[in-house]
Amino acid sequence: MLAARSFVQQAGVRMALPLSSYRSKHTLPDLPYDYNALEPVISAEIMQLHHSKHHATYVTNLNVAEEKLQEAVAKNDVSSVIGLHGALKFNGGGHLNHSIFWQNLCPGGSGEPDGALMAAINRDFGSYNNMKDKLSASTVAVQGSGWGWLGYNKAADKLQIAACANQDPLEATTGLVPLFGIDVWEHAYYLQYKNVRPDYVKAIFQVANWNDVAARYSAAGGK
Repeated sequence: MLAARSFVQQAGVRMALPLSSYRSKHTLPDLPYDYNALEPVISAEIMQLHHSKHHATYVTNLNVAEEKLQEAVAKNDVSSVIGLHGALKFNGGGHLNHSIFWQNLCPGGSGEPDGALMAAINRDFGSYNNMKDKLSASTVAVQGSGWGWLGYNKAADKLQIAACANQDPLEATTGLVPLFGIDVWEHAYYLQYKNVRPDYVKAIFQVANWNDVAARYSAAGGK
């Protein structure tokens, strides 16, 4: 049982794993705004497909993978437990990443960061614009599908930029606490921006919710 918990944590799925007849299932979170609220930066069509189809699929498949894991652990089937790693990481990561992504955005954007977050950005990157440039470059450079992240290194008390492939969750992959993520899977932008990823990445800062990012920074222990 402890081994199963450790395995799930390594896969990046943050939850306790109740190995009983009752298991709480993950659900698709509601958006804090309407599908058309981020226009013209992100179209209502993209938002609806992204949230109600893509994110929903990660949630469904994560629940299926957890059910299979529960059965495998109950049977002490170590091979099956190990074999579920990919599904847990991909779908669990997809659920975690998107749950952060929706909150990281808001209609019209929140303006530039301020307070402790802005002080940390200036300390670690020199300026807000330098941080944006570095995050944008790292995100645009993701090969294939993945995410660009502004994260917090607790041990070093430092903001850092990282990129993750596919749906790999930032904290489980790098140890960084995820603060602000940019989804560069094509389903996040292709219907509107086609293959011009840099335009999408540049535009997304117009709807960035730095208040949410600041709250995540504070909750992680940032000062």
